[in-house]
Amino acid sequence: MIDTAATEPEPCALCRKASRSRVHPGCRARIAEHLADLPVLHAELAEHLAPSRGGDGGRAGTRTAPIPCSLEVLSLTSRGGIEGVLAGWEASTRELLGWDAAPPRTVDLSVGVSARFLAVNLTWICDHHPAVDDLARELAALTAHARRILTGDRPERRIAVACPCGHTLRVTISTPGARCDNCGQQYGHSEALQLPLANRAAA
Repeated sequence: MIDTAATEPEPCALCRKASRSRVHPGCRARIAEHLADLPVLHAELAEHLAPSRGGDGGRAGTRTAPIPCSLEVLSLTSRGGIEGVLAGWEASTRELLGWDAAPPRTVDLSVGVSARFLAVNLTWICDHHPAVDDLARELAALTAHARRILTGDRPERRIAVACPCGHTLRVTISTPGARCDNCGQQYGHSEALQLPLANRAAA
């Protein structure tokens, strides 16, 4: 007799859409894309901090970075920035799996190795990591932040919406989802955008 209960769709841990796996395939694909993009974005940001070499016989030239928010670039490319986020999730995954901690690495090496580690173990993370929703949101926000700096685009406007418990959530049009810090309710993308606007006093 075939047990069909195990294959019944349940809400995805991220977007709340019906899914036969804990994380909807589309949500998992987005995590994988962010893990592939972050090392590239890190390298592109780092280029804006490095002095350029002009065609003047080897003399070091002065480069004016086209990015106005150089402190943000430094924050993302230094230890604890993109590296810290990826290495932190690698450490969390290693601990849950009972594996040894990662050896010390340089910032540049850590970004690539940690992203690859998470990508290789993404199936387990999506199926078992208790904070996979936090991982997805953090990677999405970090990727969007890095891209905005490189392109000079303004960040999306945050909209204050009200959770039924009375707590105010701040979401954007492209938010993948939101969780209420007060009652713990998790909302998918469409659910978060359908919440009523918070009044100005609450916001």
